[in-house]
Amino acid sequence: MKTIHVVERTLPVAWERAVVACWEQGERFATQYDGPDDPNSRDVAAMIHVTEPLAEPRLHRAFPGGLEDLEKYRAEVLYGVHDHWIAPDEGKWEYTYHERLFRYTLPGSNNGPINQIDACVEQLKACGYTRRAQAVTWKAWEDLGIGDPACLQRLWFRVERGRLNMIIHMRSNDAYKAAFMNMYAFVELQAQVAQRVGVEVGEYCHIADSFHIYGSYFDEFEGFLKTVKNRSPEDRVWDSAFAREMFVEGCDMLLGEADMPADRQECVRARRAQLAATA
Repeated sequence: MKTIHVVERTLPVAWERAVVACWEQGERFATQYDGPDDPNSRDVAAMIHVTEPLAEPRLHRAFPGGLEDLEKYRAEVLYGVHDHWIAPDEGKWEYTYHERLFRYTLPGSNNGPINQIDACVEQLKACGYTRRAQAVTWKAWEDLGIGDPACLQRLWFRVERGRLNMIIHMRSNDAYKAAFMNMYAFVELQAQVAQRVGVEVGEYCHIADSFHIYGSYFDEFEGFLKTVKNRSPEDRVWDSAFAREMFVEGCDMLLGEADMPADRQECVRARRAQLAATA
């Protein structure tokens, strides 16, 4: 097993360093998703520490997916805009992170779902330095038997000198294809919790037991490595202001989904109005 420890001020630089370290230092592992001709993945256990997660620039130009997709993913994690797609008996999603964090249902419970984020906010308001403010996603009675168990395991919060720190733990994390979007959305959730508690956003720590690069897309990944090698640091990142129009487009794409519940639509409309007001 190989491990990496990355400490950087900003999110895109921390992600880039971690991905490159995974490629250069990663152990070779087969995976349950490999095709017959796929090379082994590169895999490390990772701790990625971002000291100023809201500092600009906040976006990496080479993360896979568009900025519209990043906005949609943010809305999934913060607002649960696709919680209504959870229907495993119909061959649809098994869960969402939002559903697990905001509506955690215990087996046999007659009290309804638990909003773990609300509980964390109340704990932090009562005692900011508590070690008990955490939210979990893992459901052993379900996830050990499903085909796509949750990668995110838990979020842990603590206030330090008037700033909310957050540590998240992933059992498995696709370093190149998913980690940047994960990290960005989780920091947005951290900011939401900090606002509710009444403190500033502190530091962010991203822990992954398996931080990996799949062999199936090594050819595509070569493009990322060329970007890192050939572009200056300034040309590998974007400020949030650059992405504002694409984020608005992402909101519009969500609002075009006819099956989205009305209360989730209102969250997206409020987010769109906020983005438009800062243009």
